[in-house]
Amino acid sequence: MPSDSPSILLLIPAYNEESRIGPVLGAYALYFREHHPDNFHLVVVLNGCTGDTLGVVERASEQFPEISHVNIPEPVGKGGALIEGLKLAPEADLVGYVDADGATPPAAFDDLVTECAGADCVIGSRWMAGSVLRQEQTFRRQFASRVFHTIVQGFFWMNIRDTQCGAKVMRREAVEAIHGQLTVADMAFDINLLYALKRSGYTVREVPTEWTDQIGSKVEMGRTSLVMLLSVIRLRLYYSPLYGGWPRCARSRPGSTANSAPLHPSNSDREHTRLACVISAARRNAAWARAVGALTGQHEIARGVTPG
Repeated sequence: MPSDSPSILLLIPAYNEESRIGPVLGAYALYFREHHPDNFHLVVVLNGCTGDTLGVVERASEQFPEISHVNIPEPVGKGGALIEGLKLAPEADLVGYVDADGATPPAAFDDLVTECAGADCVIGSRWMAGSVLRQEQTFRRQFASRVFHTIVQGFFWMNIRDTQCGAKVMRREAVEAIHGQLTVADMAFDINLLYALKRSGYTVREVPTEWTDQIGSKVEMGRTSLVMLLSVIRLRLYYSPLYGGWPRCARSRPGSTANSAPLHPSNSDREHTRLACVISAARRNAAWARAVGALTGQHEIARGVTPG
């Protein structure tokens, strides 16, 4: 690789993924060791895990020094884990994330890295011509995905076909500029991220990707979809003039007069406050999930795996 190739930070949020994450970590470490030597760092953000996920990650770290982890003892959701993980953005030129189940192969993620040379954020899409789906989603999940897409498009008009694909790469400066706007701790986090980027003037490019819908997904379709819908409504209100979100979302590209707060990992008081906010949001989502579960008879909500 050329000496001026960008450094890459890959985040993988994980909630009780001990049965699946080991091979995924090995595959990514080996691929990027070959294609991006000395320019790749993988961080697993453990999210309230109760099984042996931490042990699996620690054993992978012994074999592959480019792998490390952040352990959040309390469940904070996929979004909460990524909000915490994105604080590490100053450590690399490009920051991305994928799901812990290996739905996105390393080469497909590397394609997004390459595309990021011409955009501030590049996201994989399962709904564009040229995408390769190794394992098709069920009709029910496809239908729910398209309904959700229609709702998101109606609320935010981002013109993105697949906001929920769990493979995204961003430039460091874009992450630093919009990190303070990230408030959604559940799996509607992707919408929060993409809308913050677009509203702040950063370019988002959607490209076809390779995807395998993994067997064993922990997503409860009815319950998860309703919780995500409530999060989307809350996010729309957050950005509305009535809520006061409009001024806070002013354009914040370099050279703008918008007052955007960059990340300051050394400020421990601010970091503790930020984590407390993430945990608070996760608790609200858990309360919603319990209420929805009482209505639907479902008792689990997934953390760290992307739905349709």
